[in-house]
Amino acid sequence: MTRPPLRPPATHAKPPPRPQAGMALHTVDGARKYLTTGERDAFLRAAEQADRQVRTLCMTLAFAGCRLSEALALTVDRVDLVAGLLVLESLKKRRSGIYRAVPVPPALLEALDLVHGIRELQSRRGKGRGVRLWPWSRMTGWRAVHAVMASGGLDGPHASPKGLRHGFGVAAVSAGIPLNLVQKWLGHAQLTTTAIYADAVGEEEQSIAARMW
Repeated sequence: MTRPPLRPPATHAKPPPRPQAGMALHTVDGARKYLTTGERDAFLRAAEQADRQVRTLCMTLAFAGCRLSEALALTVDRVDLVAGLLVLESLKKRRSGIYRAVPVPPALLEALDLVHGIRELQSRRGKGRGVRLWPWSRMTGWRAVHAVMASGGLDGPHASPKGLRHGFGVAAVSAGIPLNLVQKWLGHAQLTTTAIYADAVGEEEQSIAARMW
Protein backbone atom coordinates (compact mmCIF):
# COMPACT_ATOMS: atom_id res chain seq x y z
CA MET A 1 0.00 0.00 0.00
CA THR A 2 1.42 3.31 -1.04
CA ARG A 3 1.28 6.26 1.31
CA PRO A 4 -0.11 9.59 0.06
CA PRO A 5 2.57 12.20 -0.56
CA LEU A 6 3.35 14.42 2.36
CA ARG A 7 1.92 17.91 2.17
CA PRO A 8 4.42 20.75 2.34
CA PRO A 9 4.34 22.61 5.66
CA ALA A 10 2.01 25.60 5.75
CA THR A 11 3.73 28.95 5.40
CA HIS A 12 2.56 32.29 6.69
CA ALA A 13 4.47 34.49 4.28
CA LYS A 14 2.62 37.67 3.35
CA PRO A 15 1.50 37.93 -0.28
CA PRO A 16 3.24 40.61 -2.33
CA PRO A 17 1.42 43.94 -2.20
CA ARG A 18 -0.90 44.64 -5.07
CA PRO A 19 0.17 47.48 -7.34
CA GLN A 20 -2.01 50.52 -6.99
CA ALA A 21 -4.18 51.21 -10.00
CA GLY A 22 -4.22 54.76 -11.32
CA MET A 23 -3.46 57.82 -9.25
CA ALA A 24 -3.24 57.53 -5.46
CA LEU A 25 -2.57 59.84 -2.54
CA HIS A 26 -0.32 57.30 -0.82
CA THR A 27 2.52 55.02 -1.85
CA VAL A 28 2.19 51.25 -1.60
CA ASP A 29 3.89 51.57 1.80
CA GLY A 30 1.29 54.07 3.02
CA ALA A 31 3.46 57.18 2.80
CA ARG A 32 1.60 60.39 1.98
CA LYS A 33 2.20 61.85 -1.50
CA TYR A 34 0.71 65.30 -0.99
CA LEU A 35 1.69 68.38 0.99
CA THR A 36 -0.59 69.54 3.78
CA THR A 37 -1.54 73.21 4.00
CA GLY A 38 1.08 73.76 6.72
CA GLU A 39 3.79 72.10 4.63
CA ARG A 40 2.86 74.18 1.61
CA ASP A 41 3.18 77.33 3.74
CA ALA A 42 6.62 76.18 4.92
CA PHE A 43 7.61 75.57 1.32
CA LEU A 44 6.51 79.05 0.27
CA ARG A 45 8.40 80.62 3.18
CA ALA A 46 11.54 78.79 2.10
CA ALA A 47 10.96 79.95 -1.50
CA GLU A 48 11.12 83.57 -0.33
CA GLN A 49 14.82 83.04 0.36
CA ALA A 50 15.55 81.54 -3.07
CA ASP A 51 16.46 83.22 -6.35
CA ARG A 52 13.59 85.37 -7.64
CA GLN A 53 12.81 83.17 -10.63
CA VAL A 54 12.90 80.06 -8.47
CA ARG A 55 10.50 81.77 -6.07
CA THR A 56 7.97 82.56 -8.80
CA LEU A 57 8.16 79.00 -10.13
CA CYS A 58 7.49 77.64 -6.64
CA MET A 59 4.56 80.02 -6.17
CA THR A 60 3.10 79.03 -9.54
CA LEU A 61 3.23 75.32 -8.71
CA ALA A 62 1.66 75.91 -5.29
CA PHE A 63 -1.13 78.26 -6.35
CA ALA A 64 -2.01 76.95 -9.83
CA GLY A 65 -1.81 73.21 -9.13
CA CYS A 66 -0.12 72.59 -12.46
CA ARG A 67 2.45 70.02 -13.47
CA LEU A 68 6.07 71.15 -13.51
CA SER A 69 6.23 70.74 -17.29
CA GLU A 70 3.10 72.89 -17.67
CA ALA A 71 4.57 75.66 -15.53
CA LEU A 72 7.83 75.62 -17.48
CA ALA A 73 5.85 75.89 -20.74
CA LEU A 74 4.00 79.01 -19.55
CA THR A 75 4.58 82.03 -21.80
CA VAL A 76 4.19 85.75 -21.13
CA ASP A 77 1.07 86.14 -23.29
CA ARG A 78 -0.77 83.51 -21.24
CA VAL A 79 -0.52 85.45 -17.98
CA ASP A 80 -3.80 87.39 -17.76
CA LEU A 81 -3.15 90.14 -15.22
CA VAL A 82 -6.58 91.74 -15.73
CA ALA A 83 -8.69 88.61 -15.28
CA GLY A 84 -6.35 87.13 -12.66
CA LEU A 85 -5.72 83.93 -14.60
CA LEU A 86 -2.94 81.73 -15.86
CA VAL A 87 -3.76 80.00 -19.13
CA LEU A 88 -1.97 76.65 -19.02
CA GLU A 89 -1.56 74.16 -21.81
CA SER A 90 -2.65 70.71 -20.66
CA LEU A 91 0.35 68.67 -21.76
CA LYS A 92 -0.95 65.21 -20.83
CA LYS A 93 -3.46 65.12 -23.65
CA ARG A 94 -3.56 63.13 -26.86
CA ARG A 95 -3.19 66.31 -28.87
CA SER A 96 -1.60 69.69 -28.29
CA GLY A 97 -3.35 73.04 -28.10
CA ILE A 98 -5.69 72.20 -25.21
CA TYR A 99 -5.67 75.00 -22.64
CA ARG A 100 -7.29 75.65 -19.29
CA ALA A 101 -7.62 78.91 -17.34
CA VAL A 102 -6.77 78.75 -13.64
CA PRO A 103 -7.54 81.65 -11.26
CA VAL A 104 -4.56 82.54 -9.07
CA PRO A 105 -4.09 84.99 -6.17
CA PRO A 106 -3.00 88.59 -6.81
CA ALA A 107 0.25 87.99 -4.90
CA LEU A 108 1.36 85.50 -7.55
CA LEU A 109 0.43 87.81 -10.44
CA GLU A 110 2.29 90.70 -8.82
CA ALA A 111 5.38 88.53 -8.32
CA LEU A 112 5.29 87.32 -11.93
CA ASP A 113 5.00 90.90 -13.20
CA LEU A 114 7.79 92.16 -10.95
CA VAL A 115 10.25 89.36 -11.71
CA HIS A 116 9.42 88.59 -15.34
CA GLY A 117 8.26 92.01 -16.59
CA ILE A 118 4.88 90.75 -17.78
CA ARG A 119 3.22 94.13 -18.39
CA GLU A 120 6.19 95.54 -20.27
CA LEU A 121 6.56 92.50 -22.51
CA GLN A 122 2.81 92.35 -23.19
CA SER A 123 2.85 96.00 -24.27
CA ARG A 124 5.37 95.27 -27.00
CA ARG A 125 4.71 93.96 -30.45
CA GLY A 126 3.96 90.26 -30.25
CA LYS A 127 2.54 90.53 -26.71
CA GLY A 128 5.18 88.14 -25.39
CA ARG A 129 3.98 85.19 -27.47
CA GLY A 130 6.37 82.28 -27.22
CA VAL A 131 8.45 83.97 -24.51
CA ARG A 132 8.74 81.45 -21.70
CA LEU A 133 8.88 82.71 -18.14
CA TRP A 134 11.40 80.04 -17.18
CA PRO A 135 13.60 78.95 -20.13
CA TRP A 136 14.80 75.92 -18.17
CA SER A 137 14.83 72.20 -18.75
CA ARG A 138 12.53 70.04 -16.67
CA MET A 139 15.50 68.70 -14.69
CA THR A 140 16.70 72.23 -13.88
CA GLY A 141 13.23 73.15 -12.64
CA TRP A 142 12.93 69.96 -10.62
CA ARG A 143 16.27 70.54 -8.92
CA ALA A 144 15.32 74.11 -8.05
CA VAL A 145 12.04 73.04 -6.46
CA HIS A 146 13.68 70.11 -4.65
CA ALA A 147 16.31 72.48 -3.18
CA VAL A 148 13.55 74.71 -1.79
CA MET A 149 11.78 71.66 -0.35
CA ALA A 150 14.98 70.64 1.41
CA SER A 151 15.60 74.13 2.80
CA GLY A 152 12.04 74.14 4.13
CA GLY A 153 12.69 70.90 6.03
CA LEU A 154 10.44 68.81 3.75
CA ASP A 155 11.45 65.28 2.83
CA GLY A 156 9.74 62.17 1.56
CA PRO A 157 7.44 61.20 -1.34
CA HIS A 158 5.34 64.34 -0.82
CA ALA A 159 8.31 66.72 -1.13
CA SER A 160 8.14 67.14 -4.90
CA PRO A 161 6.38 69.17 -7.61
CA LYS A 162 3.81 66.36 -7.84
CA GLY A 163 3.29 66.64 -4.08
CA LEU A 164 2.42 70.31 -4.56
CA ARG A 165 -0.10 69.40 -7.26
CA HIS A 166 -1.71 66.75 -5.06
CA GLY A 167 -1.70 69.22 -2.16
CA PHE A 168 -3.52 71.75 -4.33
CA GLY A 169 -6.23 69.19 -5.09
CA VAL A 170 -6.65 68.16 -1.45
CA ALA A 171 -6.75 71.80 -0.29
CA ALA A 172 -9.33 72.71 -2.96
CA VAL A 173 -11.68 69.87 -2.01
CA SER A 174 -11.18 70.58 1.70
CA ALA A 175 -12.17 74.21 1.07
CA GLY A 176 -15.44 73.06 -0.48
CA ILE A 177 -14.56 73.80 -4.12
CA PRO A 178 -16.89 71.74 -6.37
CA LEU A 179 -15.19 68.73 -7.92
CA ASN A 180 -16.00 69.84 -11.46
CA LEU A 181 -14.08 73.09 -10.89
CA VAL A 182 -11.13 71.25 -9.35
CA GLN A 183 -11.20 68.93 -12.37
CA LYS A 184 -11.07 71.94 -14.71
CA TRP A 185 -8.23 73.62 -12.85
CA LEU A 186 -6.13 70.45 -12.70
CA GLY A 187 -6.86 69.52 -16.30
CA HIS A 188 -8.20 66.03 -15.58
CA ALA A 189 -10.01 64.30 -18.41
CA GLN A 190 -12.24 62.32 -16.03
CA LEU A 191 -14.04 63.47 -12.89
CA THR A 192 -13.26 60.09 -11.34
CA THR A 193 -9.58 61.09 -11.34
CA THR A 194 -10.34 64.29 -9.45
CA ALA A 195 -12.57 62.45 -6.98
CA ILE A 196 -9.50 60.89 -5.38
CA TYR A 197 -8.95 64.17 -3.54
CA ALA A 198 -12.23 63.62 -1.71
CA ASP A 199 -10.34 60.89 0.16
CA ALA A 200 -8.51 63.58 2.14
CA VAL A 201 -6.71 62.30 5.22
CA GLY A 202 -4.65 63.56 8.12
CA GLU A 203 -4.78 67.29 8.75
CA GLU A 204 -7.33 67.93 5.99
CA GLU A 205 -9.67 65.16 7.16
CA GLN A 206 -9.47 66.45 10.71
CA SER A 207 -10.61 69.90 9.56
CA ILE A 208 -13.50 68.39 7.62
CA ALA A 209 -14.55 66.21 10.55
CA ALA A 210 -14.38 69.23 12.87
CA ARG A 211 -17.38 70.71 11.08
CA MET A 212 -19.51 68.08 12.84
CA TRP A 213 -18.10 68.67 16.34
